[in-house]
Amino acid sequence: MQPKPWPADWMRAALSLCVLRTLAPGPTYGYAIATALEAAGFGAIKGGTLYPLLTRFETAGWIAAEWRPGAGGPGRKYFSLTDDGQQELTDQAAHWQLFSTTVHDHLQKGPAESL
Repeated sequence: MQPKPWPADWMRAALSLCVLRTLAPGPTYGYAIATALEAAGFGAIKGGTLYPLLTRFETAGWIAAEWRPGAGGPGRKYFSLTDDGQQELTDQAAHWQLFSTTVHDHLQKGPAESL
């Protein structure tokens, strides 16, 4: 049985951070990023979603891109975190942790009592 896909708005909220985290171990290319995210349980990430995000990261200075020749095929564009990108990952991860704890606590406790 195939698991139900995550709601699109949840994916939009988390994808930036998760793509940055996927790039943390070292340079990789777009298809490998999408495959890693799918293997991690995020479902299929379409190129039309991933590549504009990578372009925004490159514009922001969070990632650097370089073309590498392919082994017997076309070259690939590899992406790697810059120092600014690593800092952004650290900042976003800390902020996400606070947010997810806030959501979790609210779901467990319910809304605060009215005054």
